[in-house]
Amino acid sequence: MSSKSASTLLDKSERSTLCAADWERAALELIAEKGVPALAVEPLARRMGITKGSFYWHFSGRESLLEQALQRWEEHDSRNLAKSLGEISNPRDRLISFFRRVGKEKLTHEVYSELCAAAGHAQVEPVLERVANRRMEHLSSAFEEMGMPSLHARNQARLIYSVYLGFLQLQRQHQTPNLSSEEYDTYIDHVIETLIPHEIQV
Repeated sequence: MSSKSASTLLDKSERSTLCAADWERAALELIAEKGVPALAVEPLARRMGITKGSFYWHFSGRESLLEQALQRWEEHDSRNLAKSLGEISNPRDRLISFFRRVGKEKLTHEVYSELCAAAGHAQVEPVLERVANRRMEHLSSAFEEMGMPSLHARNQARLIYSVYLGFLQLQRQHQTPNLSSEEYDTYIDHVIETLIPHEIQV
C-alpha cells in the first residue's frame, strides 16, 4: 500500500473516531496551559497524537476552532452558573456556592484566566463581556433578594468580581495558594465573611 493510501485510510479512521468536540476540548486544555496565542492546528494535532487532516473535516481553520471552543466554554460556564446560583433558594447560600465552586472548576477557571490575558482579542473580548455581565447580574440579583438596594447590589457585585479578577492576576504571578489546598479554602472563607453580609443594613 502506498504512503498516500495509508494516509488516506488514517484520515478516514481519525474522522470516524474524533468529533469536533474532541478538538474543542483539546483546544481549551491548550489555552488553559499556554494561552490563546499558543493555539495552532499543527501543534494541537501533535498534542492529540493525530494528523492535522482530520481537523479540516470539522473546522475551516484556526479561527473556526477558537470560536467553537469559546462557545463550548461559555455554555459550560453558563450551566455552572445556573447550577451554583440558580438552583439555591436562599440568596446568601447561593452567593457562597458561587465562591465555593470557583476552585472546583479548575479547567474553567484556568481558561478564564488565560482569556483575560487575551482580552483585546477580537474573538475573546465579546465572550468575556457576556460572561462578566451574566455573572454580575446573578450576583447583584442575589444581593437584591437579601434586601440590598439595587444600586448598592450592583456595586457589591462589581466589587466581588473585581476581587475575583484580582485573584486571577495574582495567580498568574504565582502569588496565590493552590486551588486544592487548605490555605485556599481558608482564603475563600475569609472572602465570604468579608464580602457577603449576614444581614443587610438598609
